Amino acid sequence: MSSIVFFNKPYGVLSQFTPEGKWRALDEFIPVKDVYVAGRLDADSEGLLLLTDDGKLQAKIADPRHKLVKTYWAQVEGMPDEAALDRLRAGIKLSDFTAQPAKVRLIDAPADLWERDPPIRFRAAIPTAWLEIRIAEGKNRQVRRMTAAIGYPTLRLIRAAIGAATLEGLALGQWRQISGSYQDLQGKINE
Repeated sequence: MSSIVFFNKPYGVLSQFTPEGKWRALDEFIPVKDVYVAGRLDADSEGLLLLTDDGKLQAKIADPRHKLVKTYWAQVEGMPDEAALDRLRAGIKLSDFTAQPAKVRLIDAPADLWERDPPIRFRAAIPTAWLEIRIAEGKNRQVRRMTAAIGYPTLRLIRAAIGAATLEGLALGQWRQISGSYQDLQGKINE
């Protein structure tokens, strides 16, 4: 069995153990030695980050060929209609690649969601909406680029799940460690 660390990464924290510039690092939160990030999450994104001590497991989690679905909650500027969401569901051409079809739906603001520090910009005249976006890819800033391509820029992005691993029971900045395998991460979410 491999050691797997689940971490609810706050805004402004890098997916590495060394801080850079204005960004904080994982060493402030996770005292576990010899674990490595399996699939990055940008400093300005929040939510589930997995770390492991197993190099093969790390590669499988991060590699889109293994089809481990990542679930994101994106707060976007504006109120997208079904036609806009259908563009994401069909796969959308970005400047350097075409994103595979995504599973996308409008959702209510996630329950028990923590406040972001700093808060997102607020404009009284422009409403926001929450989307749940499920993809197996994970290219650089992909979800943000996808929502911008349909005219609804992402204001806040939270990774809620990686396969069957979720944020459930993890407050912002908290982590927990389990013994597990890739099969444990596949679970019912990919069915």
